[in-house]
Amino acid sequence: MRERITGHTQLLTLMAYPIRHSKSPEMHNEAAAYLGLDYAYLCFDVDKDNLKEAISAMRALKVRGGNISMPNKIAVMQYLDNISREAQMCGAVNTIVNDDGVLTGYITDGVGYMRSLKDNNIDVIGKKITIVGAGGAGKAMQVQAALDGVKEISIFNRRDEFHKRGIETAAMINEETGCKANFYDLEDLDRLKAEIADSYLLANATSLGMKPQEGMTYIPDVSYLRPDLIVTDAIYSPEETELLRLAKTAGCKTMNGKGMMLFQGAASFRLWTGLDMPIEHMKDFLGVN
Repeated sequence: MRERITGHTQLLTLMAYPIRHSKSPEMHNEAAAYLGLDYAYLCFDVDKDNLKEAISAMRALKVRGGNISMPNKIAVMQYLDNISREAQMCGAVNTIVNDDGVLTGYITDGVGYMRSLKDNNIDVIGKKITIVGAGGAGKAMQVQAALDGVKEISIFNRRDEFHKRGIETAAMINEETGCKANFYDLEDLDRLKAEIADSYLLANATSLGMKPQEGMTYIPDVSYLRPDLIVTDAIYSPEETELLRLAKTAGCKTMNGKGMMLFQGAASFRLWTGLDMPIEHMKDFLGVN
């Protein structure tokens, strides 16, 4: 980061756990420096146990805003003053804006994912896709894909805290959009294989594959994949998860989460600063293909 901290520097934060792997500080600090803006973006290890205190600190320290990631995207909503319509639909927040002590929550994950697909010449509109994961990022991706015109979405999730959420997301999409959505248990591997078989794209929206679960995937073997399938992973650290490694072995076109990170970050950046992030410069800086 360039030397630019002053007495007027405004603070932006990222609160999640684990979080030290994040590329977001590099992205936002470089974008601010490139545009000559007096902001500094820092990571803080925050989970559900200390989230309430962290949000109170945002008010007390007049932090301009921040990003929220796992495991806080849902839990944080109870501590905010306002929630955007899109975030209400998704039931999760990944961006907070502090306007003189009034905290508003937004969700930019879904827009970021869809923009990253378009940027990679991947057109899912009018097609069927399968998304694994019904948590904050997963639901944002599913809702935005449905709103943008995806024909059908098969949602898979384990029997964990997000299982019921996945069922509710499918029902909401069917009720409020023209997209058909189905929900299945991730433990049903035969169903997973069948849904992937007639999908244009398979997306991972879970944390499986990142620390401390590196080298893991829910795909048993390459027989679940085929060369004309597109496989994306919301994870960007590591850049190649086990899922993407298997997909490349099967001959699939793949995309990691760097593009999604960039475009969801660009949407957050605009909410905080009112300015567009310099996308082409940031692509070069972050190594986004």
